[in-house]
Amino acid sequence: MVEQGQTSLAGQRLGAPETLGISTLEPGHKPPAMPPGRLVPIRVLLLDDSEEIFDISHRASGRVLFETVCLHLNLIEGDYFGLEFQSHHRKMVWLDLLKPIRKQITRPKHTVLRFVVKFFPPDHSLLLEELTRYLFALQVRQDLASGRLTCSDASASLLVSHIIQSEIGDFEETQCRQHLLNTNYIPDQMALMDKIMEFHHKHIGQTPAESDYRLLEVASRLEMYGIRLHPAKDREGTKLSLAVAHGGVLVFQGHNRINNFNWSKIRKLSFKRRRFLIKLRADPSNINQDTLEFLMASRDCCKMFWKVCVEYHAFFRLFEEPRPKPKPVLFSRGSSFRFSGRTQKQVIDYFVLMTCIVLRVFVQNCPTDNAYCIAKELLCTERTYLKDLELITSFQGVLDKEDCVPEALKTLLSSTYEPLHSHHTHFLQELEERLSLWEGPCSTEVKGEMQRIGDLLLKSAQELKALSGQLQMISECVFALERACVASRRLECVCREFELQKVCYIPLNVFLLSPLHRLLHYRQILDRLCKHYPPTHTDYSDCRAALDDVCELEAALRPGLEQIENYQKLLELQKDLIGVEHLAVAGRQLIRLGCLSKLSGKGLQQRMFFLFNDVLLYSTRGITSANQFTVHRQLPLHGMTIRESEDEWGVPHSFTLMVQQQSLVVAACSESEMEKWMEDLKMAVDMAEECNGLTADLLSTRASEVVESEDDLCGSRTSLPRNGNNSGNTLNRGNTTAHVCWHRNTSVSMLDFSIAIENQLSGNLLRKFKNSNGWQKLWVVFTNFTLFFYKTHEDEYPLASLPLLGYSVTHAGESENIHKDHVFKLHFKSHIYYFRTESEYFFERWMTVIRSATVSASRTRYLNRTEPD
Repeated sequence: MVEQGQTSLAGQRLGAPETLGISTLEPGHKPPAMPPGRLVPIRVLLLDDSEEIFDISHRASGRVLFETVCLHLNLIEGDYFGLEFQSHHRKMVWLDLLKPIRKQITRPKHTVLRFVVKFFPPDHSLLLEELTRYLFALQVRQDLASGRLTCSDASASLLVSHIIQSEIGDFEETQCRQHLLNTNYIPDQMALMDKIMEFHHKHIGQTPAESDYRLLEVASRLEMYGIRLHPAKDREGTKLSLAVAHGGVLVFQGHNRINNFNWSKIRKLSFKRRRFLIKLRADPSNINQDTLEFLMASRDCCKMFWKVCVEYHAFFRLFEEPRPKPKPVLFSRGSSFRFSGRTQKQVIDYFVLMTCIVLRVFVQNCPTDNAYCIAKELLCTERTYLKDLELITSFQGVLDKEDCVPEALKTLLSSTYEPLHSHHTHFLQELEERLSLWEGPCSTEVKGEMQRIGDLLLKSAQELKALSGQLQMISECVFALERACVASRRLECVCREFELQKVCYIPLNVFLLSPLHRLLHYRQILDRLCKHYPPTHTDYSDCRAALDDVCELEAALRPGLEQIENYQKLLELQKDLIGVEHLAVAGRQLIRLGCLSKLSGKGLQQRMFFLFNDVLLYSTRGITSANQFTVHRQLPLHGMTIRESEDEWGVPHSFTLMVQQQSLVVAACSESEMEKWMEDLKMAVDMAEECNGLTADLLSTRASEVVESEDDLCGSRTSLPRNGNNSGNTLNRGNTTAHVCWHRNTSVSMLDFSIAIENQLSGNLLRKFKNSNGWQKLWVVFTNFTLFFYKTHEDEYPLASLPLLGYSVTHAGESENIHKDHVFKLHFKSHIYYFRTESEYFFERWMTVIRSATVSASRTRYLNRTEPD
């Protein structure tokens, strides 16, 4: 049961933001008050097929019910929608918002109203809120399933492919086929199943919100989009159908449109009994009659269609809601019906206006002092970190139910992470209380205790020193879990299934290492506070003492962190590669991975290279269900020489690798990429000279059989049997760092990974809508070279993600017509995104951390950057 004033979680997806104080009403107006009187339960069927019951006064107008439903849905652009019900004549009619409900519905307890799309705009990009587009997408689904939205087989298949991308995510053949067998979206779906799956395969990486947008993009081009046919006959008795759209009145024969009367050509619409009349404007070129007459089934049918035409004309053609006609003194002639509500122009103008107001408040509501901003950054990142610890707790709960997990491993995990989780839960509560007081209305007068966090950080640092034993055991937790997975196929499957959950947005081992990463963030936060405060500030001494404690703890843990980070990356690569055994062994270090083009008799061919301190591997990307890379060759580094060879081969940015009387010519995508590869290769060769017998034959037997013919491989040859740790791994790994490098034609080094660990950030950003001036508030987490988008910081899992490798980040220029402060632009080829921060401090912070991911570090430049002044 839903009461007036309640809101639901309906439509909570990317693009279904909080209401932010924006309503469907005009500025200065309030929702219509509930009239006194007996409450009647009214059932409303929503577009997702859920049914809600609203207690409405029996004296209330239709608008009270409609506004209550919109409030329940948290819907801003509610003017595009309406409530329809079956009249006593068994005809579907629209609820009149001006009339009392009791005069329209005789038996409300036995009537179900349907909340549906009423006005279909010609351009789906005019729908400014993504929740609105989601509801429109649901309407398209219903129209497809009912056969109302007719189209060609190709269009139907494309529409369904976008729907299932939104429903089940990226294409996986077995899952997609089973879903189509269980769920019917269109008539005769079985005949189009292969075509649907073919289209679905092309939508990989598309978020649900993007799928809705693409769905409407296709649907809005169809002739029957938004069309509701009303049976009629012309003067000759020919059976026709009438319909109304944004542009005017349409005439159909069957499902073929045979005439179109634009609003600009229509002088008047009227009806007389069963006759519907269209009076056209005088046109000398028109030799036909100026009044067209259509016969409908009854007067009620005729009047109902006339009302819909009046509303469509007002909504799409007028600048504002038409005013009521004055009541006649003696006699009334004709209908007094008029459109009630905002026009489309008013909806768009109001949404843009309110968004600007919200943005202005969002920038000005908070203190701008850098100390406050640093404290707020600490709070935001601590929220994300505690969520990560809660995921580890969930993982422990999964393991506790499994008999295959050694008791020693369960004990190790619980004794390591539970004390850390308890500590950070309490620390976050203290931070939230302190920031709440800092932001309070009296914050300008309150000094000292309420506008400082050094005391909290010092207390936390001292407690973390007491938990140093738990921090030192984190590396052992990763090692122990891997050993247990190798020993138990069942446990390996359990871990893999857990990683497939939406909440596990980065590799599981990265979550396990997060307490060690968090120390680095505390050190950075404290360092910025100490640089910001003068030594005489009341908070300086606590911040300085906390920084000393954190640095001491970090120095003790850093050697182990570097070792376990390298081991974790080797484990991830083992999952990404087919044809490699025993990659994660003691002494082996990852140096760089990424794309180079290999020169062969067939020209340049893209290959994925993996450089370690003893060997260089190269591979092609497979088309297996797990999206792994097939390794074709290993080149030992001992005795390898590297030379530039652009002049020799005439290939830009190329260089030659010589080893054991064999040569390999490769080319990078740019001069900077070539320099980084050559620098790391030379360093790796020097390291290999110091290794005593580390290199072994990493290739499995089957992989070594195809080494000589790898240039001739086609897609079928990439489906090699998996060996070693890859056995049975069906995890779709299309979003790992290696795959992002492959698609963006770039590379990352272990040094880049180390920099990325230190450059993590969380907080609110405002994302600009692609096709309007509106902005959307999102909670954004940046980690692992990727932006993860949430509706709020309380969400359990991200709704979308954007890997940033290969992107460039710049200020938004004046020529881009943004006209807002603190806006940065992300750009990769034709993909452009604009984001806005709440202050100059956070603008600089987001620019800094994103640049750390979008610009791969040169080892020489990094060493120069980190030298003391």
